Amino acid sequence: MTGADTYSQIQQQDFAARYAPLVKRIAHHMLARLPSSVQLEDLLQAGMVGLLEARGNFDASKGASFETFAGIRIRGAMIDEIRRGDWVPRSVHKNSRSIAAAIKAIEQETGRDARDTEVAERLSVEVSEYRQMLMEVSNGHMMDFEGLGVTEDFFSQGLSDSSLTPLERIQKEDFRNSLASAISTLPEREKLVLALYYDEELNLKEIGEVMGVSESRISQINSQAMLRLQSRLKDWKK
Repeated sequence: MTGADTYSQIQQQDFAARYAPLVKRIAHHMLARLPSSVQLEDLLQAGMVGLLEARGNFDASKGASFETFAGIRIRGAMIDEIRRGDWVPRSVHKNSRSIAAAIKAIEQETGRDARDTEVAERLSVEVSEYRQMLMEVSNGHMMDFEGLGVTEDFFSQGLSDSSLTPLERIQKEDFRNSLASAISTLPEREKLVLALYYDEELNLKEIGEVMGVSESRISQINSQAMLRLQSRLKDWKK
């Protein structure tokens, strides 16, 4: 092994040690909202792969800091690892689509936010069963914007990115505006849960303590918020 190879290995080890806390923080944050079948070690390994990929692909000229860019890549790698596990039952996907469709239909008919009781009635189930469906959807899906067709790259790639065509820039800006508008119209409790989760990076238990409800109820509220957004943005094509 040459001296250059040794130096390169030391550099890589120092780099991994420096950003290992970032990988661990993201892994623990995600693990708090995933089924017990998902192992922390699997997330950490995937996250380190994402970190190294971020190092190779980072372009400082695009404006984002490396930590921000790496965080997106790390989460993306962890999500890919979870999806490869294929542990989400088909019934969960079906319920997710059914709930989103019911919410959309009710809100189109009433012109206001769909209530739990109304969605449950539309689905011909009791409210308790509907909330259990929300729990299963929450456990079976990442609590992010993937269900809206939004990839990690969508947020990491700036509007000034030279790889975008003028039409793509307009479409991306329109979608961001539509998403922001849809979030602003959510019920206050759902907006608060999203803000505490994404902006403050609290986990479900911590959000429950802030809002004075159980962790499982926070999971239900978050799941309903994401499904409500799906129903309101379903026809948007980017």
